[in-house]
Amino acid sequence: MATKTKPQYTGKRHRLDRPELLAPAGNLEKLKFAVHYGADAVYIGGQQYGLRSNADNFTFEEMKEGVEFAARYGAKVFVATNIYAHNEDLDGIEDYLRGLEEAGIAAIIAADPIIMDTAMRVAPKLEVHVSTQQSTMNWQAVQFWKDEGAPRVVLAREASLEEIAEIKNHVDVEIEAFIHGAMCSSYSGRCVLSNHFTDRDSNRGGCCQSCRWKYDIYEDDIQLFGMDEDKFTMGSKDLCMLENIPDLIEVGVDSFKIEGRMKSLHYVATVVHAYRRAIDAYMADPDNYELKEEWLHDIQKAANRPLNSGFFYDTPGAEDHIYGPEDKAAPYDFAGVVLSYDAETGLAVVQQRNHFKPGQEVEFFGPNGTSFKQIVGELKNEAGEPLDAARHPLQPIVMRVERPVQPMDMMRKRIRP
Repeated sequence: MATKTKPQYTGKRHRLDRPELLAPAGNLEKLKFAVHYGADAVYIGGQQYGLRSNADNFTFEEMKEGVEFAARYGAKVFVATNIYAHNEDLDGIEDYLRGLEEAGIAAIIAADPIIMDTAMRVAPKLEVHVSTQQSTMNWQAVQFWKDEGAPRVVLAREASLEEIAEIKNHVDVEIEAFIHGAMCSSYSGRCVLSNHFTDRDSNRGGCCQSCRWKYDIYEDDIQLFGMDEDKFTMGSKDLCMLENIPDLIEVGVDSFKIEGRMKSLHYVATVVHAYRRAIDAYMADPDNYELKEEWLHDIQKAANRPLNSGFFYDTPGAEDHIYGPEDKAAPYDFAGVVLSYDAETGLAVVQQRNHFKPGQEVEFFGPNGTSFKQIVGELKNEAGEPLDAARHPLQPIVMRVERPVQPMDMMRKRIRP
């Protein structure tokens, strides 16, 4: 894992009974897999008022289905309504918030005070969580939001563990913090580069991720270097606090938030599963907790950028940004989802998600203990006809598996060393 030497927090501790693991869900399928793989709650976007306008956002009908599925696992569903609203954005906001309440949504994540106030007035069953877009970093600001009626504040990504400890020492309120995923090059999302370059407003859901672009650098019309010589970006390394779960728990973070509503199904399931195991292991026996290398290895199977610990221990420096060519993408590719398994024959039906064929090594994993590798053998379609490869998207493939598997277990294949 491309992080610094593991830091240690030595400040005041505020141990929790059990922190919440909060996962992103860009669509209904991702919601179901996030919950199945261990999320205590998921956050989604609706058709309006969210900051991921390019995600497969939820209709009210899909929200209801997602809420019902999550409830079977004892999980909750939150909706991001975190734009900074202009006048024209507010038409229909009351009906929209009432619709969220009727769908069974547990909370909204909001940044604009008028959206918060409107929700408290017209949809009182909805909790209002203050979005990270508010860049909240001190205990007095947290106290302000508590006094306004918010039971939870999502802190700015720039808040350190020491600052979190001070907040918890002064204010009895739930604290949510991002603990994994992409970091913004601006101050907790307050970016206008996207607006200037593409006329897409990052604070109204249209960010073009201009901090990830390649740039030529000039001074007084002299090119210092450019895309032909090097890659220069403003992109920071991704956040990963898997190695620091004890510090997050002990300092009092109530909700561990994973970034990534635009990320793949494989990414969401893999990351949630790794954090679920780490959190449960620590809570079961804090004095004898040990970080397992397999959890770190699993994170690397889904990571797209180098990783670090963000602002939790110190201010990121030059080594925490990506200035040269990025590392290669994750070494594994999502290949399939188990639909069913016959214990008598040892045959599984796997829904194809990416090309695979006989002779390739694949790995099965799942939240209930499935974890093994094997070489793909004979493949057939549901009619029993032999296949030389699984090449058609979502095609059910019949294949023999060397160990028992369960529905919603995943299969991935190695694509590079």
